[in-house]
Amino acid sequence: MNRTGSGRIGLLIVNLGTPDAPTAPAVKRYLAEFLSDRRVVEIPAIVWQPILRGIVLNTRPRKSAHAYQQVWTDEGSPLAAITKRQTSAIAEHFGDRLVVDYAMRYGNPAIGDRLEAMKAAGCDRILIAPLYPQYCGATTASVQDAAFAALGKMRWQPAIRTLPSYYDDPAYIGALKASVEASLAALDFTPDALVASFHGMPERTRTLGDPYADQCLETARLLGEALGRPLNVTFQSRFGRAKWLEPATDTTLAALPGQGVRKVALFAPGFSADCLETLEEIAIRGRETFLSAGGTNFAYMPCLNDGAAGLEMLEILLTRELDGWLAPS
Repeated sequence: MNRTGSGRIGLLIVNLGTPDAPTAPAVKRYLAEFLSDRRVVEIPAIVWQPILRGIVLNTRPRKSAHAYQQVWTDEGSPLAAITKRQTSAIAEHFGDRLVVDYAMRYGNPAIGDRLEAMKAAGCDRILIAPLYPQYCGATTASVQDAAFAALGKMRWQPAIRTLPSYYDDPAYIGALKASVEASLAALDFTPDALVASFHGMPERTRTLGDPYADQCLETARLLGEALGRPLNVTFQSRFGRAKWLEPATDTTLAALPGQGVRKVALFAPGFSADCLETLEEIAIRGRETFLSAGGTNFAYMPCLNDGAAGLEMLEILLTRELDGWLAPS
């Protein structure tokens, strides 16, 4: 048994997660884990679990599986495939100076499993990097909860750092600007409006002090200034009966044509990789909503993904957080 370690440094990239397959049973397993997270659904378990087990998990998986089937690829879910490519590119950039791996908060590969693997590989220092630009208890904090729960089971823990939110970082704003401008240049029409759609959260989270909504608005303000044009900010993916952050993306897309906005380009700056919420909810259903309301042109512009601008931004942020651990290249 190695009791001294090898002094290696690990980097664990983490994203939200995805079912293992676009089938109702796989989606049911995924949703059971996701919707049982007290950070995601803050209703007391004694009230929520009967609803989840008795209603939600018996109705939603089939519908969600159909949605996943619309965007599934030969490499698996888009989120998994893109995260793998991001990880490979980051690993290539840092070379043998780092052990680079990825995990998902929900589903596979699990955070605890990958931390154990890094420890077994000799890592005594690990940077955990949740790829959420804006901090939210239901995303960033949940990743850290899972990581530290896994660490809590270890007698010998590695030293840990975590990547902070980067919603206003010049590298992030610059990467978004480059990505949006490249996407706009490739369009065959000039949009009447640019819509920045962020994932929604219940309004109650803001009241309780979560900074997510304000960080989204600040990202949009900074990006609008960088682009030299205003952005329409919306929030998507409402779930349940509670009041969520507004304006909602779907209702905004339905209303814009009636306001004289017939050509729209939409992007999702809060997502580090395209996923079900961008490719199915926005690029497919959002398009249908906008065109059926009288719009004439709709474009969904992709996330940063594993493009050059996004990867350069990640390399800048990660190098900064590894300062003092990682020798200069």
